[in-house]
Amino acid sequence: MRFSEEFLHFVWQFRLYDQQQCQTTDGKPLQILHCGFPNKHAGPDFTTAKIIIDGTTWVGQVEVHLKSSDWHGHQHQQDMAYDNVILHVVWEHDSEVKRSDGTVLPTLALKDKIASSLFDNYQNLITSTNSFPCENQINTVDNFVIGNFLSRVLVERMEDKCAEVFERLAQLNGNWDETFYHFVAKNFGFKVNALPMQVLAQSLPQNLFAKHKDQSSQIEALIFGQAGFLGQRFDEEYPNLLKAEYTFLSKKYGLNPIDVSLWKFLRMRPQNFPTLRLAQFAALIVKSNHLFSKVLEVKNVKELHLLFDSLPIHPFWQTHYHFNKLADKVATQLGKSSIDNLLINTVALFLFAYGKYTGQANFQTRAFYLLESIQPEQNNVISSYFDAGVTAQNAFQTQALLQLRKKYCDMKRCLHCGIGLKLLKNDGLNS
Repeated sequence: MRFSEEFLHFVWQFRLYDQQQCQTTDGKPLQILHCGFPNKHAGPDFTTAKIIIDGTTWVGQVEVHLKSSDWHGHQHQQDMAYDNVILHVVWEHDSEVKRSDGTVLPTLALKDKIASSLFDNYQNLITSTNSFPCENQINTVDNFVIGNFLSRVLVERMEDKCAEVFERLAQLNGNWDETFYHFVAKNFGFKVNALPMQVLAQSLPQNLFAKHKDQSSQIEALIFGQAGFLGQRFDEEYPNLLKAEYTFLSKKYGLNPIDVSLWKFLRMRPQNFPTLRLAQFAALIVKSNHLFSKVLEVKNVKELHLLFDSLPIHPFWQTHYHFNKLADKVATQLGKSSIDNLLINTVALFLFAYGKYTGQANFQTRAFYLLESIQPEQNNVISSYFDAGVTAQNAFQTQALLQLRKKYCDMKRCLHCGIGLKLLKNDGLNS
């Protein structure tokens, strides 16, 4: 039987071994009153354990290794931090171990105390080739257990994504409006064109728009010109107007357009062409100055939706997906799924980040409420959980499923997953 030290930690922490007639390797009776708390810092693996050896009660640390000889391999006998270890828990006892003062360290060997079925189930999980390790078992786990763990991983996801927000916020000298503008721009790129949208926002500060808030054509010229789309010849009046405006404004503000080759059109539905997305983004800027301030003020989910709905998009885009290409009637407004995407990936994130940054928990609560108010997302990752029997009622839960896949399932971290632990603990307790 081969396994990791991590698995032995799991077995010890949850007492998934035969606890009857426990004794140390030198034959002394052993009773485990408390296994201790996992130590996430340097030093012994478990702290504040409580045990009784041969009638004497001990309180201290526990160290876990696959073999007793690993104690010497890790040079613990030379480290005073390990002098208060009261028990050495190992899979196999292959040598006597002493502390730095020469006293023998009591050892518990678990080689004959762990059910083979527990290890087999663990191996089946971490070697699984399914969409995710417990795909064939997750439907046996109580929905309450799954829901609780999904709530935890959703918070993890928001915390992880906050790091990028705070990094950009620092770069922008604490300006939340400008930071929000950068992330909205990135979101309008919808993955394929997220990078050029980020580059565009960095090259075009939001404060420039405030100077032209009553001139929609100048805002559109700034965005399309800076995006690099106005450097060609046009036959129609609207793009030529934008080109003339941008020529003037770029000289006035010392602007240089980004490389137009950054934008991706290949294998995209025309509805997602970057030119149409830029038209929608420009209309959002025209409609809503200081958008983040409005997001903080609006508490009704429907009103948040309205911030991104009914955008004043120029009529030119009703018959164009690109400047020099006519098209049949084009649906220019953002669809419901696109607005939901913005609310999930930008608005909810910023409500959470702002609440965390300012210590105002009510904004974090609003972020969760917003996610709970949005219909569940649909993609291949989420479908794999649905097919396995997991249900999700809203975007709160589907966002959590995305985090579950990325941070636990794909990395085979079953021993750190509440769902995996439940499956293994049940197996260990039933063996």
